Amino acid sequence: MTDQPAPPNLADLQHWTWVIGRAQQMMLEQGLAMTDARAAQGSAPPDGPGGKAGDFWSESLSLWQQFLATSIAPQPASAPGGRVDKRFAAAAWHQNPLFAWIRQSYELLADHLLRSVDTLAGVDDEQRAQLRFVMRGFVDALSPTNFPLTNPEVIERTLETRGENLLKGLQHMLADISRGQMTHTPADAFELGRNLATTPGKVIHRTPLFELIHYAPTTPEVLATPVVIFPPWINRFYILDLTPEKSFIRWCLDQGISVFMVSWKSADASMKDVVWADYIAAQIEAVDVIRGLLDVPSVHTIGYCVAGTTLAATLALLAARGQSDKVASATFFTAQVDFGRAGDLKSFVSDEQLQMLAALSPEGYLDGRFMAATFNLLRGRDLIWNYVTNNYLLGNDYVPFDLLYWNGDTTNLPVRWHQDYLCDLYRDNLLVSPGALCVDDTPLDLGTVTTPSFVQAGREDHIAPAESVWEITRHFRGPVEFVLAGSGHIAGVVNPPTAGKYQYWTNEAQVESLDDFIAGATETKGSWWPRWLGWLHSQGDDKVAAQGGRLPGGGTLPALEDAPGSYVRAR
Repeated sequence: MTDQPAPPNLADLQHWTWVIGRAQQMMLEQGLAMTDARAAQGSAPPDGPGGKAGDFWSESLSLWQQFLATSIAPQPASAPGGRVDKRFAAAAWHQNPLFAWIRQSYELLADHLLRSVDTLAGVDDEQRAQLRFVMRGFVDALSPTNFPLTNPEVIERTLETRGENLLKGLQHMLADISRGQMTHTPADAFELGRNLATTPGKVIHRTPLFELIHYAPTTPEVLATPVVIFPPWINRFYILDLTPEKSFIRWCLDQGISVFMVSWKSADASMKDVVWADYIAAQIEAVDVIRGLLDVPSVHTIGYCVAGTTLAATLALLAARGQSDKVASATFFTAQVDFGRAGDLKSFVSDEQLQMLAALSPEGYLDGRFMAATFNLLRGRDLIWNYVTNNYLLGNDYVPFDLLYWNGDTTNLPVRWHQDYLCDLYRDNLLVSPGALCVDDTPLDLGTVTTPSFVQAGREDHIAPAESVWEITRHFRGPVEFVLAGSGHIAGVVNPPTAGKYQYWTNEAQVESLDDFIAGATETKGSWWPRWLGWLHSQGDDKVAAQGGRLPGGGTLPALEDAPGSYVRAR
């Protein structure tokens, strides 16, 4: 039996690192010399791209000289914007000269690449934003934490487990490839009706597009005017009915509110001709069904994200028809109507991308996994590369997390609606142009909406940026209360008072911009839900007994099945 070669010791690694480093130093010196020569000839202004390149070469050379002298001073890792970068939390990234150099080299390159987009000449603001988004994704992908040979934690784990972590990670990766979707939490950790979406209720109405759920009251009396919630059909409705402690629905019931929820059907081939007007009609149908069931003149409405955008169009259509009184109030969770400042999602509305989406939808609907991948890209560092490192390279087990389970529970989208939504709203921003969009030959004009409205935005929202959500206040003519919540698109909404997390800002003054709102805002610790409840009571405080039609299945509409219904389980 032949002897196996001994693994390289630390001295060997240091020697070959020095050899590679010396070679790269020579290349850097040559690059710096060339940059200096161009600058001396006046081929690039000092503050232009050439000047930035010179800074990059100079800083790189300085970093190499420090490394070769083994004198890199420990520094805290920070992401662009000064935030602490949790990717480099391990001590080796700061205390080991090799990995400290790798980290600092990456940070230098990342900073240079991102700054190069800001100094690029000849592009407009929209193109620059798209380039910045692409460059940020590229920079995140290049992180040394994503590769086994440049991540000290992965090297240590591989030596400890004799490679078992890599085999386990490969198993995770192959499983994700087979299902066509990245895993974020164990698939068997949650089950609808067992530990998610457990609030008691009944499905009382069903159409080919949605089910209407009526939840059982938990108080002897309830507000006379009920609330109907329109969740986005891009995901499942139970984001608002996660575990009992996080459920917005359960909390509303405990505050004495009659609650109805629309559960949208995940698209299939039968929905290939569904367009936006169908979702607007569905919202009006749900309102009318509830009005008839409870014999009330109007209902309170809540629209979340794309369903909030649709609710705005519904209000405009009702106003045009002289039927605004069907809706007592409208609440918008992170919803946009003006897409002029819609954030990174505008990077996905080029003609080429729209053609690709059409090609991916031969049966008339878009597989929800494509949308999931898109939203993951918006937070690639947290929702992609974090899992590559932890679950593929380190071989860690997945951690149960209800919100991430919901995030991966994808829904399919009607391709005609999706194409129109991206073109008419994100690309062409037609909803804020009076008469540019019509429903049943009726022009829509947001300026005719006088319904009292409560608008919530998330300060860190990457899907519906706060400055974009703010624009609702400029287009509606009715009274609008705006609340800026801490956190983002999901956690900023799903923030029960008992959690004691985050904060929100209010401003009673009449201001013209979000910046002005923030400048004069009052901060309140904790959840904004009680603030909304007080606002809702201000729209009408009459109460009725929770009996008869106020009980699911107890009125003129018999129960079809128990909540959470069938549509939420459909794939």
